[in-house]
Amino acid sequence: MTGYNYDAFSPDNYNLASADGPEVGDKAPDFDLETHEGQACRLLDFEGECLVLELGSMTCPLFLTRQDSMEQIAQDFPNCSHAILYVREAHPGAEIPAHKTLEDKRSCAPLLKTELDDPRTVLVDGVEGAAHLAYGSMPNAIYIIDREGTVRFKAPWNNAKTTRKALEAILAGKPATMKSYFKPAKPWVVMRTAKRAGKGSGKDFVHGLPRLIWNVLIKNNIRTFLK
Repeated sequence: MTGYNYDAFSPDNYNLASADGPEVGDKAPDFDLETHEGQACRLLDFEGECLVLELGSMTCPLFLTRQDSMEQIAQDFPNCSHAILYVREAHPGAEIPAHKTLEDKRSCAPLLKTELDDPRTVLVDGVEGAAHLAYGSMPNAIYIIDREGTVRFKAPWNNAKTTRKALEAILAGKPATMKSYFKPAKPWVVMRTAKRAGKGSGKDFVHGLPRLIWNVLIKNNIRTFLK
């Protein structure tokens, strides 16, 4: 595995065989972060009944494919807090390259607001992604954390439909035992994301696609089914 902020995507940048990070029932790691506007905050210092935390970036087609559905969840559950932890660029390119400095990361995170108009709180950790690594380092994981700071639901790959069901169960006082199967990004979102990221992004994605299909779409869903 290369450095955290890799210049070119490769499946080797991720541990696709396991889902690291806190498990359901674990205490969620807390971190000093900042919002996309530069305001200091703590990850677990939220006001809602629980926190729906999604990991994502402007160059992650999976995150962007789920965005409309996740925005709808945020609107439908105003009694909860909803946040995005802005992580390393999943598929960096010439226009949105890998973060070399914290300022690079700070300049990318607000794009979720200015270009995508996402209503959720956007959070930024350090340039080396300490919070991201603590939460498993995947590009589009999802966590639901209760007021006591306990992880109530986790999926290494966000499936918005399952996330909604999990949130409904948790708010009803029930365990979120549903399985979250991986769903691939929409092809037109992949193309749009690669174009926005710039030269190199799409080529690296296509080069790694066969391994992604095998390790994520097939093997991951088989493991999920067998749990």
